[in-house]
Amino acid sequence: MAFEVKGTLKKLYDQQDFPSGFYKRDFVVTTMEQYPQDIKFSALKEKSEQLGQYVEGDVVNVKFDLRGREYNGQYYVDLNAWRIERGDQTTASGQEPAEVSAAPMPPVPPMPAATPSEEDDLPF
Repeated sequence: MAFEVKGTLKKLYDQQDFPSGFYKRDFVVTTMEQYPQDIKFSALKEKSEQLGQYVEGDVVNVKFDLRGREYNGQYYVDLNAWRIERGDQTTASGQEPAEVSAAPMPPVPPMPAATPSEEDDLPF
């Protein structure tokens, strides 16, 4: 399941290199909500190179996946960023992306008005 967040790039960490050849770079985005949240993401391997074109304070749109794992009886969750774009870009439909989104919910059909014979006598 993919998610998306738009916000201001608050902190860029240095790239971490591991002996196996694996590398990653963490970054923090502050959301643009009524109550802003600081969210830490990880960009793995070549995705970390996308961060080189941004500086702290830029508005970005981050598409990410949730990753979970267990290690020595402890459970960990990572937000794995797989695309980082400038925040002023619009989606293919020409609309601004939602703050945090997943698959859209189908519309709910309207309820028909109750006739007096269908009304119940429940007190709530």
